[in-house]
Amino acid sequence: MKQNQKQLFLESEGDAWHMRNLGAFSSKKYGEDEIAKAVMDLCYLDKGSNNKLNILEVGCGAGMRLDWLAQNTGAKVFGIEPSSKAVEEAMHFGIRVSKGTADDLPFESGSMDIIIYGFCLYLCDRQDLFKIAKEADRVLKNEGWIVIRDFYSDSSLMVPYHHKEGVSSHKMDYGKLFDWHPFYTRYSHKVSHHGLGEYTDDMGEWVATTILRKRTQ
Repeated sequence: MKQNQKQLFLESEGDAWHMRNLGAFSSKKYGEDEIAKAVMDLCYLDKGSNNKLNILEVGCGAGMRLDWLAQNTGAKVFGIEPSSKAVEEAMHFGIRVSKGTADDLPFESGSMDIIIYGFCLYLCDRQDLFKIAKEADRVLKNEGWIVIRDFYSDSSLMVPYHHKEGVSSHKMDYGKLFDWHPFYTRYSHKVSHHGLGEYTDDMGEWVATTILRKRTQ
């Protein structure tokens, strides 16, 4: 029986992915990061509230983006991450990061104001996408926000994952996991070049940053 990708990432590939990308995350300027900038804009909208926002990042690595957001917004931050090594490193920031995956979020219903998915959905098992959307909807507050940055394609596209045999990467419009439903509105959707951050006609290099809002009434 073929092992699913969730199991592979929880057992070993999550740690391997983390170690391959640790240098890039450590040197990243989060003030210029597309996800962080989007979240900052959303926090600014809520600046009149006396309550601290709860931000959850799915696939948060060692929590460096969350740490930056906590310092610059005052929000309470939480993460979930399949890599045991990354979870251990996140503890040094004092961030609550749990080992796990997007289809099973260990948080209370209606507890999060913003949920971030940054380059993690492309590696999730396709049969888990309904569970992933359901879990996000469960933990997201009414009038909460979802920020997704991931590989983009107009139609679903599967390509080999270069780092481990038998694993696949999946490109699609991940905003469609949510905005088919009347409770969700797509507020923003920007497609750009993966490495350069500029507009491109090279579809193989497309990534998208998508912002959605949940309103149940």
